[in-house]
Amino acid sequence: MSTPPSLDLSDQLILITGGSGALGQVICQTLIGAGARVASLDLAAPAEPTDALAGELFWHRDTDIADVGDVDAALADCHERFAAWPTTVLCHAGVVGTHPLVDYPLDEYDGLMRTNVRGAYVPARQAARIWLEHGIAGHLVFTTSWVHQVPWPEIGPYSASKAAMVQLARSFARELAPQGIRANAVAPGIVGAGMALHQWNTDDDYRRRAARAIPLGTLQTPQSVADAFLFLCSPLASYMTGSVLSVDGGAGLYPMD
Repeated sequence: MSTPPSLDLSDQLILITGGSGALGQVICQTLIGAGARVASLDLAAPAEPTDALAGELFWHRDTDIADVGDVDAALADCHERFAAWPTTVLCHAGVVGTHPLVDYPLDEYDGLMRTNVRGAYVPARQAARIWLEHGIAGHLVFTTSWVHQVPWPEIGPYSASKAAMVQLARSFARELAPQGIRANAVAPGIVGAGMALHQWNTDDDYRRRAARAIPLGTLQTPQSVADAFLFLCSPLASYMTGSVLSVDGGAGLYPMD
């Protein structure tokens, strides 16, 4: 089945941070399947790349996304590789830690904030500077989470970092709209990948709490998150800026008791 014209991304070069993770790889494959060229910045390449992530449409660079110099070098390398600047930047990379707030190790807190907040701001800022210089109507997409507005036990700093990303997205959207640059965010729920899936499979207490927190009753599939990114990267979302697209199975409706 051919890709509908409204979801055809063949004219796009999309840069993603955190493209080597379990969820990031699905996002990359989905965007490549719609015809996009995808550049991934991560600390390591995908451990077991699929055919899509080993093809001509995919490029990876080991990058410290919180370091301005390394991000600038990565953007320059991306331009050399594809003879173009990215048209869309997905600030997706993120880490999570689980500790009671009163016992949260400060070094782990600092590392989480460096990756999740600074690691989103630096690529967004550096890309926006390029877009302003070259008159490109670029698009930033931040990966936040349903917990940006709903407290969840033992991940307070993570929730705070995701709330910060929402405000970064809305601030970029407000300040750069006159130059045609847009910014939006995706807020997934409890995704069946990575640490959440591990906890679901190994921690009975977590599984009970998580099952109660999802009105639709099942863990979110990585593909449902990737489909939200596909939509936001497509012409179908061309009039959206400053929006948070919740794709969480209703988890954001959950009243903590």
